[in-house]
Amino acid sequence: MSDAAASYQEAQRLLALGRSREAVAPLHRAVGGAPRAGVIWRLLADIQLLSGDVAGARIAYDRMLAAVVPDERLRPSADALAEGRLEDAEGLLKDLLNAEPSNLPAAHLMAEALARRGELPAAEALLAHCLARAPQLHLVRQSLALLLHRQGRPGEALIELDWLLVREPRNNRCRVAKAAIMTELGDYAGAAEVTVALLEDFPDQPQAWMVHGHGLRTLGRIEATVAAYRRVLELDPGRAEAWWSLANLKAYRFTPDERSAMQARLTDAGPADRSLLHFALAKADEDAGQDADAFAHYAAANALQRQLRAYDPEATSAFVRRTKALFTPAFFADRAGWGDPAADPIFIVGLPRSGSTLVEQILASHPAVEGTRELMDIQAMADWAAGQAPDAPYPAPLASLSAAAFAQLGHDYLARTRRVRRLGRARFIDKAPWNFQHIGLIRLMLPNARIVDVRRDPLGCCVSAFRQHFAGGFDFAYDLADLGRYYADYVDLIAHFDAVLPGHVTRVNYEELVEDTEGEVRRLLDVLGLPFDPACLRFFENRRAVATPSSEQVRQPIYAEGVDSWRRFEPWLGPLKAALGPVLDAYPAPS
Repeated sequence: MSDAAASYQEAQRLLALGRSREAVAPLHRAVGGAPRAGVIWRLLADIQLLSGDVAGARIAYDRMLAAVVPDERLRPSADALAEGRLEDAEGLLKDLLNAEPSNLPAAHLMAEALARRGELPAAEALLAHCLARAPQLHLVRQSLALLLHRQGRPGEALIELDWLLVREPRNNRCRVAKAAIMTELGDYAGAAEVTVALLEDFPDQPQAWMVHGHGLRTLGRIEATVAAYRRVLELDPGRAEAWWSLANLKAYRFTPDERSAMQARLTDAGPADRSLLHFALAKADEDAGQDADAFAHYAAANALQRQLRAYDPEATSAFVRRTKALFTPAFFADRAGWGDPAADPIFIVGLPRSGSTLVEQILASHPAVEGTRELMDIQAMADWAAGQAPDAPYPAPLASLSAAAFAQLGHDYLARTRRVRRLGRARFIDKAPWNFQHIGLIRLMLPNARIVDVRRDPLGCCVSAFRQHFAGGFDFAYDLADLGRYYADYVDLIAHFDAVLPGHVTRVNYEELVEDTEGEVRRLLDVLGLPFDPACLRFFENRRAVATPSSEQVRQPIYAEGVDSWRRFEPWLGPLKAALGPVLDAYPAPS
């Protein structure tokens, strides 16, 4: 038996014992001795993918593809592709395809090269051509599925993945892709089934357990979530993300031993992990009533995040000034009647930790309304519009778009969001809080859509955000002064739209909702043109998946104790109060 074969056999033995992480070293030895062994590269890629090493997995999958090409003439181009030499690969493949247009393996490799250049439609056309000629080419179909997902067509990608998984149930790359797509489509229960199956084959992968735990949390299965995160820490005690994820379960309480373990990890952790550990330790101190220590940890956690993120508060203020200057009453009067007339969407906007998830849960409990998630579609359309006049900063390019363009944007938004509308209800919610920046765009493309601004006391909202680590998108939240200025800019912008589009934005104050839940719910439903339904008052019985940090709170009845929880940290809020300025005293007035 060769050394490569012996190493591969050793890796398989370890994998059968559930020790896939230990199998990586013998697999590397095996491919070193047998670089054309596609089966070895594939197993190595699978393990790297499950471990979260996406870049390493991509390289290994490329090597697997190069190893299995059936034509020796394709070896140089396949190797060039695996090594990132796209021009070399394309040159070789063009010559071969010019001579042999029906060479399907060459067409597949060319599609891979085009995809990496960002020429996605051309790559898709080549892959579809290959499958039309030879439907049994599984690697081609897998490439097509991944490409469809990359193009924002998850439903089509899922069809291709399911076709493949029927024929090869343990295709791990397809299983990982399917779990990601099902999560994107809001089918968290289906995604959890896939990750459970993956963990049966790879039980020692902490990253896979992390992903599984996040999915369980979204489903509200908190005991199983805790078990998943604890399993991560058994496998990797230094995994800061797992410590923070436990802290982010609002009802979880750390033991003294767990607190000591986190404290010990601070010394050797890098900045990002150290920040997560500080956030977790802050939660532990807060639960213990040690407010000064808790705030010190929150301050340290946020300071580290602020160093890692390039946030410019003046850029936000400048954007607000540009938006106010563009969107005047005359601007909207000149464009009256533009856009798609559909009234399906309900946009919930505001700041993070304002109570927007609670309002979403209340509305999503109505039989005519479907809750989705924080969708990126409006931002994608704003990005497209900005690209139409790249020399003019957004939102200025909107001034040059035609009535037909805005109607198409509205139509496209409705088409794009069908992927997450699974219940067939008349109305649906898009709860991307940052969409308050795009109220003007929304009005022009969907003039009959309703916009709900959820607002919370400035100190309560900002302190809650300061206590929260966000996965991304809220870079202003890691400094008290930045938070206060952002809140003030947000209030200023909404006040402008209140003035130029009276009644277009409906406001819900969190504190008023807590104090008079039924009255506020009835008022909101009336504004939205929906009949009152008692289910909206029993929102905590709604078992829908919730992916935001408030997922646990909205599965419980409203309680007033949390309204003033920020007051315990008031001695340290000077920079926040100064940045909020007049907005602080004006609340709950709209401006």
